[in-house]
Amino acid sequence: MNSQNFSLSEKLVSCSYVRQGLQARRGHEQLVRVLLQQGKCPEEGWSESTVELFLNELAVMDSNNFLGNCGVGEREGRVASGLVARRHYRLIHGIGRSGDIAAVQPKAAGSSLLNKITNSYFYNKIRFRSFCLKISSSKRSLIENLTCLSPLKGFEPVVIENVLEGDELRTNLEEVERKIEELGAENILCVHSTTSCFAPRVPDRLEELAVLCAKHDIPHIVNNAYGMQSSKCMHLIQQGARVGRIDAFVQSLDKNFMVPVGGAIIAGFDESFITEISKMYPGRASASPSLDVLITLLTLGANGYKKLLAERKELYGHLAQELSALAERHGERLLHTPHNPISLAMSLTRLQTHSAAAVTQLGSMLFTRQVSGARVVPLGVEQTVSGHTFRGFMSHTDAYPCPYLNAASAIGITRDDITLCIKRLDKCLKSLSKEAPAEKSESGSPAEDVDDQTVP
Repeated sequence: MNSQNFSLSEKLVSCSYVRQGLQARRGHEQLVRVLLQQGKCPEEGWSESTVELFLNELAVMDSNNFLGNCGVGEREGRVASGLVARRHYRLIHGIGRSGDIAAVQPKAAGSSLLNKITNSYFYNKIRFRSFCLKISSSKRSLIENLTCLSPLKGFEPVVIENVLEGDELRTNLEEVERKIEELGAENILCVHSTTSCFAPRVPDRLEELAVLCAKHDIPHIVNNAYGMQSSKCMHLIQQGARVGRIDAFVQSLDKNFMVPVGGAIIAGFDESFITEISKMYPGRASASPSLDVLITLLTLGANGYKKLLAERKELYGHLAQELSALAERHGERLLHTPHNPISLAMSLTRLQTHSAAAVTQLGSMLFTRQVSGARVVPLGVEQTVSGHTFRGFMSHTDAYPCPYLNAASAIGITRDDITLCIKRLDKCLKSLSKEAPAEKSESGSPAEDVDDQTVP
């Protein structure tokens, strides 16, 4: 309600009570005013009532919520289910226009404002031009990362094998440069590197790759899927751009901000380049990714998000200690991968010696015992993707010295998650070490772990 409506309310309810309500309303409005003025996440999180009030006011700015609106087009924000409408706070029209995802949508001033505010937050956070969108995602592409193969149909991927340094798998810079000279820089679409990978692979040598790309005038794209939660990964990107060439880096919203899967951030150091990317999107996009992340950040506040980042970093050390102790008890070891700030790996050498089938069996046993995200990597797996056959599939190299198990300390992980994981992994390893190969079932029975549903 506006001031005039509050004044009219005094005819019905005691003016002292109405004025108290007006002051409360102004408290909400002040928070919104600061958000619009500063264009960045508030330091302290908002209450749910403030967030919902703000979203409802944005929604009434969209034409599908206009009183008396008469829509005669093919896309008028009509929704058959009230449940669906409420799920999206009646922000139905989406963002962008055909040919430019960053453009303001005339029928949806509220949704467009929501998207601009969200983008402004990321602009301030990572200090580069960026935008949120729902990703759909004969030169060659020189790549080191399997996840980028699918969008490269029509191009010839050139996969560069990593080199083993201690336990870590690292960028083979000499081979990258040799391939550039062999193929010719003019025939290479881009170099596609990564910061986000499972140990024992570690983030690519971005500074050196960026220097090579600048030297040969080759575009450089970085997969930073879950790197925004790591100061180390963000520093690598910043340094790479400072000394060489990084054209764009891409990160997932769900992996960095604890929202549903479906959104991403494309960011770079050249505003005109990012603007050109936004114009390649073939139409409007869903506003859901922007809505989800804006609600999350307004609720957490900058301080709440920073707290989650600090907890993740602390629990990385705790997870490493617990995995190392568990590995030692079972004759294994925690692989030494100090350059990977999120993922860890534990060898399964002794388990492999006991039984090759036990390695893959461990993965299924953990899954049936509700340990999600733990990744068991056996030896000798082959798989063909986009015409390229990967030997040692999932292990980032043709022949890693041992099978291993991955676990990660990503944003949102808790100490209880680690405690339960270690307890159940310990039981599985004990069970497999006792079983004779002939007695093994395909996945083992999870019945013995029913009492593990809560931390004792």
